[in-house]
Amino acid sequence: MSRTYRFIVIAIAAVCVYFVVRLLFFTDLSTRTVPGDVVQGILIGFGLALVTAQLYGQTRGSKVNNWVTVPDCGLPRNGMFLRAAHSWAFPGPIAVPQEAMYWWARKDGAGRPLSGAHSYVMHFPAGQLPPGDAFWSLTMADGGIKYVPNPLNRYHVGNHSGLLPNADGSVDVLLQQAAPVGHESNWLPAPAGEFVLWLRVYIPGQALLDGTYTVPAVQRVTA
Repeated sequence: MSRTYRFIVIAIAAVCVYFVVRLLFFTDLSTRTVPGDVVQGILIGFGLALVTAQLYGQTRGSKVNNWVTVPDCGLPRNGMFLRAAHSWAFPGPIAVPQEAMYWWARKDGAGRPLSGAHSYVMHFPAGQLPPGDAFWSLTMADGGIKYVPNPLNRYHVGNHSGLLPNADGSVDVLLQQAAPVGHESNWLPAPAGEFVLWLRVYIPGQALLDGTYTVPAVQRVTA
C-alpha cells in the first residue's frame, strides 16, 4: 500500500470516528433530521466498510522479503466481503492457487521504497527460478501503476525473455534506470521515481503451493 493510499485510509477512518462521536455526544437531537441522518449514515457506513476491508485484507495477506501475496484470494468459498478485502490488500488478478500465484512489492528487502534513483538486483540461485509448469513473469510499473516508456520497450521479464545465467548457474535480474552495459539481456528498466513490481507464476509448482519456495528479496546495490 502506497503512502498516499495509507494516508487516505487513515483520514477516512478519522472522519468516520469524528462523525460518530459528534452524532452520539455533541449533537442536539432537536436539530437532527431524517434526511440528514440517512446521508451521514451512508457516508459513515461507506467509510467504515472501506477501512474494515483494508484491515481485514491485511490480516489475510502474507509478506516475505517484502513481497506481499494473498495465496487464497481466488478460492471459490470466499465471500464478497473477503474478495473486497483482498482487492484492497493485493491489487492484482485473482485465481485459484493451482492456476496462478501472485506477489507484489513496493519495497526492497531492507524495507526501503523501490526507486529508479537506485539500482537493484533479484538474485535467483542456480535451479531456484520460480517453479511452475507454464511460465513466470516479473513486471514493473511506476508508483501510479502505469508502464513507463523505456529504450527496450520492456515491461516484464520471465522464463521466455532469454535471461542469461551467471557462471554458477544463478540468474540475476537487474532493476535500474540506466542500461547495464553488457547485461541488457537481464535488464528490467526502471522509471526515474518510485516503482512497483509484480511476480506471477502460472501453474505453480508444489514448492510454491506448500510455501517451501521463497521469492528472493529485491536487493539495493547502489547507495
